[in-house]
Amino acid sequence: MPATRLTTKRVEKPWGRRDLWPGFEDVPEGGAPIGEVWFEVPGEKDGSSDGPELLIKYLFTSEKLSIQVHPDDAAAQAAGYARGKDEAWVILAAEPHASIALGTLQVMTRDELRKAAEDGSIEELMDWKAMKKDDFYYSPAGTVHAIGPGLTVVEIQQNVDLTYRIYDYGRPRELHLDAGIAVSEPIPYVATFRPHEIAPGRELLSDGPKIVIERWKNGASGTLRSDGRPLWLVPLAGKGRIGGEALEPGGAWLADGETPIALEEGIDLLVAYPGSGAIGTLIAV
Repeated sequence: MPATRLTTKRVEKPWGRRDLWPGFEDVPEGGAPIGEVWFEVPGEKDGSSDGPELLIKYLFTSEKLSIQVHPDDAAAQAAGYARGKDEAWVILAAEPHASIALGTLQVMTRDELRKAAEDGSIEELMDWKAMKKDDFYYSPAGTVHAIGPGLTVVEIQQNVDLTYRIYDYGRPRELHLDAGIAVSEPIPYVATFRPHEIAPGRELLSDGPKIVIERWKNGASGTLRSDGRPLWLVPLAGKGRIGGEALEPGGAWLADGETPIALEEGIDLLVAYPGSGAIGTLIAV
């Protein structure tokens, strides 16, 4: 199929912002803060078994998000969902002292995690990692985590709307302690993959197990070949054309099969696809 420009859905969140990011309109004075912008396939139901495998979001934070966890495929399917939720974050902007909590400072039992969530001490037991522009993290299902304030983030995730909040700083929102504790792995976070260049201007950020993510920073033209896997394209800066249409920041595209593409010098493009194993040749000039 030719490349499809995805539709956007703005999601109001109490921790969101009114000043967003180039390519997105800011929230008018008096409007509710926007925390997320989702990119959806037109006409397809997000999170369904026959829907797209991945979902792209932008996140705009002014407060801490809840301490939360997502189930893996098996646990999610046992609960009636199509899939679990691995996710990954590319940091576009970070205010001084911005951080993300990833994993716990030390190994904990699930009973200890529950007690800490109930008495509020969990916030101090999380590993709050300082963030800066261009940082990248892959968060597997089961990782206890929380995104902090002052961040603009592209999130690439398995396509399911399934989050278990286990602590929310006293906000009047539902918690999911039983389900969340059951799927949590309260251990220190250890990155299992080191991003590296696999071709000039083509960096491999993650190689699965559920999502492969590349970052391209080279002009090129030719044919985008998906090799049987759908490709999500998220331009962060610069310009190009795909399938004869403009490729520019603030949008996202889904391509499958073979699609003409031209990327100008100065492009900064995320390319994501499900599974593991980088596709050997994505552009044939």
